[in-house]
Amino acid sequence: MAKKKKKKKKEVLKEESLPVNELGDIHEERRKKMKKKVYEQELKKLAVELVKLQEWIKYKKLKVVVIFEGRDAAGKGGVIKAISSCMNPRICRVVALGVPTEKEKTQWYFQRYVSQLPSGGEMVLFDRSWYNRAGVEHVMGFCTPEEYEEFLRSCPEFEKMLIRAGIILIKYWFSVSDEEQEKRFQDRISDPTKRWKISPMDIESRNRWIEYSMAKDKMFAYTDTKQSPWYVVEADDKRRARLNCISHLLSLIPYEDLTPKPLTLPERRVDISYVRPPKSDQTFVPEIY
Repeated sequence: MAKKKKKKKKEVLKEESLPVNELGDIHEERRKKMKKKVYEQELKKLAVELVKLQEWIKYKKLKVVVIFEGRDAAGKGGVIKAISSCMNPRICRVVALGVPTEKEKTQWYFQRYVSQLPSGGEMVLFDRSWYNRAGVEHVMGFCTPEEYEEFLRSCPEFEKMLIRAGIILIKYWFSVSDEEQEKRFQDRISDPTKRWKISPMDIESRNRWIEYSMAKDKMFAYTDTKQSPWYVVEADDKRRARLNCISHLLSLIPYEDLTPKPLTLPERRVDISYVRPPKSDQTFVPEIY
């Protein structure tokens, strides 16, 4: 009688068990830029979910704050645009504050941000936030050491106050490599339509890469709390970063589908009594295209 052959167990390859060259191939595959067609397909799916979330926020009168921080050219503005472009601006509002005025400099540090916080039924996306003090203000010397230390002490308490007041606070840090940042800076410099995005301050920030890294590490040490954690987004691939961030954001706020049902357009009534004025009576934009 022939012996039955033992079935071989299916091997599951783990990264740590692979030879170095094969492991490198896996990481190289992950580093490949996502194709535009695939990105747009996935983004469209997420956009449908963002609209559902929007309707839920409005229905439940939720107060949502999403903070986007990171180095210059890390992709903060891109993901904010991807989120807000498919949402109602009366519900999803973007806040990108400039340099504080002389009057604002005399106020409680958080004061100008408090006035931008959401009412019930709103989501506010902060393109940089009160964390300027822990980053650019500290590194560039725009605040005193005492103001910096006070911020690190008071920020967790401030955020606890917001959460106790019913605000859903979500914080993202977009992490970009030195090489990728340089590539994006060069792209901005060479493109006249993007040149406004880069300033002498951005150039100086590259000379202080390590100082910014140390400031970010200390900021996380003080403000990456259980109640208000930081979520780090790997951002060297802009498309993957946007999709990963939006997908994660959707996972943090449970919502139901309250998408409005499609409306039926009635037939337009024809009213022959109306006569349109002649075009010569109006000023039209020249059709040069």
